[in-house]
Amino acid sequence: SLHPSQDRQGRKVLQWIQHRFKGATATVRAWTRYGRLGATAVAALALALAGCTPTPTPPPTPTPTAAATATPCPSPTTITPATGTLPSITDVVAQVNPAVASITVGAVSYNIFLQPVPEEKAGSGFLVDPRGYIVTNNHVVEGAESILVTIPDGRSFDATVVGTDPLTDLAVIAIEGEGLPTVSFGDSSTLAVGEWVVAIGNALDLPGGPTVTVGVVSALGRTIQEQNGVTLYDVIQTDAAINPGNSGGPLINLQGEVVGVNTAKVTAVEVSGVGFAVSANTAASVVAELIEKGSVSRPYLGVSLVTVTPNIAEAYGLATQEGALVYQVAPGSPAEGVGLAPLDVIVGMAGEPIATADDVVLAIRSHEIGDRISLTFFRGSTQRQVSVTLTARP
Repeated sequence: SLHPSQDRQGRKVLQWIQHRFKGATATVRAWTRYGRLGATAVAALALALAGCTPTPTPPPTPTPTAAATATPCPSPTTITPATGTLPSITDVVAQVNPAVASITVGAVSYNIFLQPVPEEKAGSGFLVDPRGYIVTNNHVVEGAESILVTIPDGRSFDATVVGTDPLTDLAVIAIEGEGLPTVSFGDSSTLAVGEWVVAIGNALDLPGGPTVTVGVVSALGRTIQEQNGVTLYDVIQTDAAINPGNSGGPLINLQGEVVGVNTAKVTAVEVSGVGFAVSANTAASVVAELIEKGSVSRPYLGVSLVTVTPNIAEAYGLATQEGALVYQVAPGSPAEGVGLAPLDVIVGMAGEPIATADDVVLAIRSHEIGDRISLTFFRGSTQRQVSVTLTARP
């Protein structure tokens, strides 16, 4: 079926191969009788250039001389399985588990007739100070009438609330006891997507001590909204199972450091393979302030924002397709003091670009009360810059 010119060219290639590799011609001669010159020529040429001779299949057996001079073709390349194994977490669990607390909270709710109804809810926490300070979620202890803490060595303690911070869903409670085990915060900024992590906590309030689950960091820097409407920033996403009761427990790395505080009070947590934890770098500073003062003071600008999208930019005739659009300015706030107004678009703070409303929140939280920072924004098509002093959040 070959074109005559292809046939002639194929024969020339075969003749060259036969001349160059005399002991490798038996199979080639057999194939040429059936006219498959083009395919045979290319295959034989590739083998010849590789310095090996095809094994005859099935025709004449090569002569002893041919067999002696032929270079055997290499076997197909095989992939050697990795010799590494999945990490063992036994030692990490043994190191951290003693400091993980199961928390049972007694609270009171009200029925439709406004009658008080006692209820219990379960959560987790972890000891960070031998004086008895325990980190947990705010939503675990919110509205608590009583708090009972049990640690894996079997001891139980009544606990009191030291301080809460609803904006990060963190709280610190305290117990009194001797020889209390503790764990330490690690640096969550060093985490990488795909890194192994371990979640420990009072999952589903099951008896018998904390539950251990393993997974990887699925994503970093998430922004999520809790069921109560609070927005959490710089959140770690993991596929380690985090179930009701895990709230407030530690997410740890393979060095036994706490890199996050698990939260299960997020609707998306019910989706298989998706769990969230407040990052350790967010939690560490909040916890320190709660222990010291019982509350958290934050710098404040006084604006309500929405992220600019191409659709929003077109609808409002904005001069930029990214940034943070101001839709409300609080009376008496620093923002009002420097003249910010609705429909202004913030595009820079303290010399850093602003692409989303979240960027503004994180930029403000990275500063201290009393800091004076530059603010770049568009009003219409005109870009302006002002300096604003951050005050304490009301």
